[in-house]
Amino acid sequence: MDIGWEILLLLAVVALLAGCLDTLAGGGGLITVPALMLAGLPPLEALATNKLQAPAGTGMATYQVIRKHGVRWADVRWPMLWAFLGSVAGTIAILFVSADALEIVIPVVLALIAAYFLFVPKSHEPPAKPRMSDPAYEATVVPAIGAYDGAFGPGTGSLFALSGVALRALPLRRSTAIAKTLNFATNIASLIVFIIAGKIVWIVGAVMIAGQLIGAYIGSHILLRVNPMVLRVLIVVVSLVMLWRVLVS
Repeated sequence: MDIGWEILLLLAVVALLAGCLDTLAGGGGLITVPALMLAGLPPLEALATNKLQAPAGTGMATYQVIRKHGVRWADVRWPMLWAFLGSVAGTIAILFVSADALEIVIPVVLALIAAYFLFVPKSHEPPAKPRMSDPAYEATVVPAIGAYDGAFGPGTGSLFALSGVALRALPLRRSTAIAKTLNFATNIASLIVFIIAGKIVWIVGAVMIAGQLIGAYIGSHILLRVNPMVLRVLIVVVSLVMLWRVLVS
């Protein structure tokens, strides 16, 4: 595929913005995937190429939150494995199912995320005690969100963060940090499947990796210092903007 350097440069800038946003509130995929499609990539190739550049951002964020003790490796290794397996299943499914089917699923998910944080009092604050045990949460909710990310993924970071708060009683900032590690696992899993399937446009994904690394580095330094209320507002805004983008596309 012949893509000019101007388009490649623009995609790198888009990836930088998406990497920063995705680290803070999720939703970077709905910035990068439409941008890839506008650059001329078919839908499935756009999804696949997005998964080449996305792990750069979530990988940088994962490294930073672990290095800065936002999370411990021991706390996330098993959830990451479940997320990985769920994403493999979701990615394999999308190879055989039209991505158009997700035009119904994605708006519903985004609307629910925004509505929860907007209308549930103190939704950024965890309940008094967990509603699910660690094993149950890791074996059901985590792979389910992973499968969604493998199939397409807009709002995956927000879903992981929201579920951690609502079901595991984690503070929003910690849950958002953990969400970065799970999202990294889902991105890697999906990338492996798409590589095997031969759906990636390598030059485009390689250029966008640089932008993702820079954006995620910036976002990860902000994440561990930001007020939870700011994260709540950002998640609502990002979800509503993504919802609008889906509905008008």
